[in-house]
Amino acid sequence: MSIGSAAVLQCRDLKLSYGSVVALDGLSLDVEPGVMTGFVGPNGAGKTSTMRIVLGVLGPDSGTVTWRGAPVDADARRRFGYMPEERGLYPKMRVADQLVYLARLHGLDGTEAQRATDDLLDRLGIADRADATLESLSLGNQQRVQLAAALVHGPDLLVLDEPFSGLDPIGVDVLASVLQEEVARGVPVLFSSHQLELVERLCDRVTIVKDGRIVAAGPVDELRRRDRRRVVRIELEGADGAGWLAGMPGAEVLPSRDDEPGLLVALDDAADPQQLLDRARAAGAVTHFSIVLPTLTELFREVVGDGGEETAAGAARVEERAA
Repeated sequence: MSIGSAAVLQCRDLKLSYGSVVALDGLSLDVEPGVMTGFVGPNGAGKTSTMRIVLGVLGPDSGTVTWRGAPVDADARRRFGYMPEERGLYPKMRVADQLVYLARLHGLDGTEAQRATDDLLDRLGIADRADATLESLSLGNQQRVQLAAALVHGPDLLVLDEPFSGLDPIGVDVLASVLQEEVARGVPVLFSSHQLELVERLCDRVTIVKDGRIVAAGPVDELRRRDRRRVVRIELEGADGAGWLAGMPGAEVLPSRDDEPGLLVALDDAADPQQLLDRARAAGAVTHFSIVLPTLTELFREVVGDGGEETAAGAARVEERAA
């Protein structure tokens, strides 16, 4: 895994244990300016622990976190925006008052805080709820307010833990649009999510973590092209099922994708795509034959696998207790 020299946030060799459970085992992570980085992994893999270390909520057993080449201190963290998975706003406080208050805690004066609040509520589509209490809002609108709280001071870095959890498709689109606007103005964004299709759609880069270690990292398209398996999508007229593939060495029929017709066939190193095409032609009229790149979900399953899930779940329970 290469480490990017352009990164403004750098985590190096982070190690952290909760008693006998290792949460982070030498994790190194880069986040670049104007780049949306997805941070994905099984439950308990170390994502939330890493984010909390970046924000200063937790301290690592060893390792370093730097921002623009210098150790992260309180002044730097004051310029970060954080959206925790566990929502932490005041339920009985009016939405606008809450955001103004948080903006002023970050150093904005009253006029700047009000202007930033009004702008964000408008961008997030909840300007009409400015005078409502947080607890009176739907869960989706509470999520929008939580993002506004992370953005209201114009942060230099955004760290978001499951920001799209529980949102309907419209809410996802609104939040995604706002985040893309922040990226366009050069803000680095690091966000964790279990919604891998969404990560694949939104992110420039992805980092996959398992058992406290990075197992894959890089631009999404580059990671998809690194997959050593060759998967071919074939559409045939006149063939019934995949019986025509019987006996071909190194070929395996995969479950079809909902959005793609035809057969998906995985070929190992010994299999010859030309032989596959010849068999297909003999079985019927070939209307489509192409190499298919893996989705992020398929790549995730390959690099993470089923092993370690029980350990990861245990780490998640320990991390939850430690919080």
